[in-house]
Amino acid sequence: MQSIEKQIEKSIKSKSRGTLILPSDYLNYGASKAIQKSLERLADKQVIVRVAQGIYVRPKISKLIGVVIPSAEEVAVAIAKRDKIRTVPTGSYALNALGLSTQVPMKIVLLTDGSPREIKVGRRTIKFKKTTPKALAAKGKISRLVIQALKEIGTAKQTESEEAKIIELLKKENKNDLKHDILLAPVWIQKIMQKAL
Repeated sequence: MQSIEKQIEKSIKSKSRGTLILPSDYLNYGASKAIQKSLERLADKQVIVRVAQGIYVRPKISKLIGVVIPSAEEVAVAIAKRDKIRTVPTGSYALNALGLSTQVPMKIVLLTDGSPREIKVGRRTIKFKKTTPKALAAKGKISRLVIQALKEIGTAKQTESEEAKIIELLKKENKNDLKHDILLAPVWIQKIMQKAL
């Protein structure tokens, strides 16, 4: 009978490098305390690297820089998946995700239906901010980012080139999702989004 730690280590080593590891992945291996302890010991042995509270990674190794840890964005996706919560990027993070800004925000702010909290990943911070179900009701990956990005820019403050870029991006969105999401946006944003139809 292999120890929990050995079983977890074997499972981790079968995953590709860069895979995020969460204690919840191993619930069928034993008690959560034993799983937590095993992961901590595997981190001490440098099989995995701790990237945030309760989140580890089987790190990629670069010949140039050594251990490569996942980005704050990848960690945010893993947390949302683990906690079965919905999230929507806001502010400068939404602008950056759409390519409307080259600035990479040090603080990622995500609206969520989960519990509000902040998590540090390296030098960056992920902030989960509680919001209303309506704010998370958008279906389209692009259109929900567009709504948040335009809110960040401010009413009628977008440049012609920003608007043109947004319309181009929205044309790639699923038509039904786009029609659904337009109705959730403030009126001034609806007018811009409708141009993509």
